[in-house]
Amino acid sequence: PTTLLAEQHFQTFSDRFAGLPVRLVELSRFRSPRETRAAIADLNAGRIDIVIGTHKLLSSDVKFPRLGLVIIDEEHRFGVRQKEALKALRAEVDVLTLTATPIPRTLAMSLEGIRDFSVIATAPQKRLAIKTFVRRESDGAIREALLRELKRGGQAYFLHNEVETIDNRRARLAELVPEARIAIAHGQMPERELERVMRDFHQQRFNVLLCTTIIETGIDVPTANTIVIHRADRFGLAQLHQLRGRVGRSHHQAYAYLLIPDESAITRDAGKRLEAIQLMEELGSGFYLAMHDLEIRGAGEVLGESQSGDMQEVGFALYTEMLNEAVRALKAGREPDLSAPLAATTEINLHVPALLPTDYCHDVHERLTLYKRMANCASTEALDALREELVDRFGKLPDAARALIETHRLRIASQPMGIARIDAAAEAIVVQFVPDPPIDPAAIIRFIQSRRDAKLSGQDRLRFTLSTPDLAARLQRVREILAGLGGKAAIP
Repeated sequence: PTTLLAEQHFQTFSDRFAGLPVRLVELSRFRSPRETRAAIADLNAGRIDIVIGTHKLLSSDVKFPRLGLVIIDEEHRFGVRQKEALKALRAEVDVLTLTATPIPRTLAMSLEGIRDFSVIATAPQKRLAIKTFVRRESDGAIREALLRELKRGGQAYFLHNEVETIDNRRARLAELVPEARIAIAHGQMPERELERVMRDFHQQRFNVLLCTTIIETGIDVPTANTIVIHRADRFGLAQLHQLRGRVGRSHHQAYAYLLIPDESAITRDAGKRLEAIQLMEELGSGFYLAMHDLEIRGAGEVLGESQSGDMQEVGFALYTEMLNEAVRALKAGREPDLSAPLAATTEINLHVPALLPTDYCHDVHERLTLYKRMANCASTEALDALREELVDRFGKLPDAARALIETHRLRIASQPMGIARIDAAAEAIVVQFVPDPPIDPAAIIRFIQSRRDAKLSGQDRLRFTLSTPDLAARLQRVREILAGLGGKAAIP
């Protein structure tokens, strides 16, 4: 997202790949127009192996003839359009996004299974958690914080996010801490000067960097271990976490001082944010902060451009069900059926009471929850686990509850065959299929021919004339029919 970060990655990559036959280029405003033109020409010709760049990579004149992998660092700094433009560069491109604080939309997509995600929860060796303090701004607090760092030979950031008044702040700091060597860095400086300041700070020629949020993304200076943030109440949760993450990048104890004017002068939300950032100072807490953010701001749109916000047209349960169905279909290599986003559930009628009786489970809300959980069981294992839970909580299953469990077992077995309805009465069993069932018609014909009691009753129905006086016999016959339709050996 930023020129400074691109420059830093380019230096790291150049060191790592120094002894290998890999060609690297950098595209950012730190490069001269001539260097940029040469790099783009080499890229378009396919002579470059790795390119590191800012949004400049999205320019229309940049072409990638053999793109295989896109890595988006600090993903929370990009918009939906920019991320989609990177994905659209080639039909089959792998995308890896890195961020300590994912945006609500990205986090929701990971939790919904649209994207795979992994959490790097293990910190590097000897890394310590950053100690965070929220203080009222005063000359004494600033001098104490900066001197503590300078006396142990370290460096400090002082974040002042107003370019217009940054020079006044420098004069005040020089007066307050005459021992400090202060440099200024902000986004409105000429490229070369900004590059020089950052390089000098990295090489410890200055020990206090007075800067704006240009340092927010990924700047890595291991010797800088104190950050003082002026008017911390004006920053978002993720932004505070990112800024705090600029320090504590080695084995030294790091400190973050969040300065506010007065507790009565800040908004309620700002107070909540500062409280959250103070509580979550453990290593790897960015993920939990992002979860807080998702809860506060909503998940945004999967297909739209909003990266946060709540849903309005459908309920949450229906939405997640439709989304899960689409994700399952795509993972299985099928096109999701948009005309019927919710597959109709197989209807099973065994002509016996199938329910949880009132004297077995007394609470009506509990019964409704259990019915819903049974309907959501997609495998026999899940159903067996629920059956064990029922026995454990309420005791031995009565006949009606046992019939209910068996009804769901038949539903799970029938669904993959495209069966819409099974009506099992005492004298006959009728099986009705959905239009275009995923079953071979020839197999159905062979199955009918192999049985005397079976006949076609309409274009989508099979009727089996069987006498089944009780539930056990009925279930056994239905299982035989399903086994036969599935091409398995029928149970005798």
